[in-house]
Amino acid sequence: NNPGNGTSNDFYNEVSNVQGLINQFNSDVARISELQGKSLNAVDGTGQNLALLDDQVAQTRDLGNQIKRRIEALKRQPVPRGQEARKNQVNVVAKQFMTALQNYTQVEKEYRQKQRARVERQFKIVKPDASPDEVAAVVDNTDGAGGQIFSQALSVSTKYGQSRAAYREVQDRHEDIKKIERTLEELAQLFNDISVLVAQQDESIDYIQNTAHDIEQDASKGVEHTDKAVASARAARKKRWICFGLFILLLAIIAAVVAGVVVTNNNKRK
Repeated sequence: NNPGNGTSNDFYNEVSNVQGLINQFNSDVARISELQGKSLNAVDGTGQNLALLDDQVAQTRDLGNQIKRRIEALKRQPVPRGQEARKNQVNVVAKQFMTALQNYTQVEKEYRQKQRARVERQFKIVKPDASPDEVAAVVDNTDGAGGQIFSQALSVSTKYGQSRAAYREVQDRHEDIKKIERTLEELAQLFNDISVLVAQQDESIDYIQNTAHDIEQDASKGVEHTDKAVASARAARKKRWICFGLFILLLAIIAAVVAGVVVTNNNKRK
């Protein structure tokens, strides 16, 4: 369950393992969706199917937390020089998990909506002429208000047996909706944690890219300055040689003039 000692092979093996767990997570979500469908079609919300659903949700919750921990462990691994691509790989895996979490969240939201619709239908069995406010109160059951309204409707219903059965199912469905709400809260927290990690990773990648760009620009400027320095040095050396040549020429002229004067004086003495 550990990413290894940080070597390249260990890192990429762990990335592959985590991706395998994400695939398993998606399969578990598909199984949850299947069990939810069976629960909705059942006469009531209890029984073996509901137990299977609760167990599958718990396993998927544990798997999601495990994936999160292993992605965080991958992110904490030191990145050797020359292997900066690792950072982007962690980002890819994290985003794959975020997509899986979004899919699971959508499955749970759809299940919640169908459960609420089932509660509404059961209440209307007891009170067909229920107002929208009464229906909303029973469906949401805020502070137990829905139970009171349902109890009042039961007291005047002419379909006592059917109404009692509907009431029991509504109670079961309310429990299911509470479980869905807890699952949605857990998924939202997981998604938030991973999105923060991805944001940090993106900032790190941007920093590396910007730094590399700055280094490239600095290197280009350095080459440009070096070329200018070399050209200036060559020009300076050329000027020095020209000056030296002119100095030699001047000395030669002076020597020639002095020699001429000396010859002229000697001739006059003769």
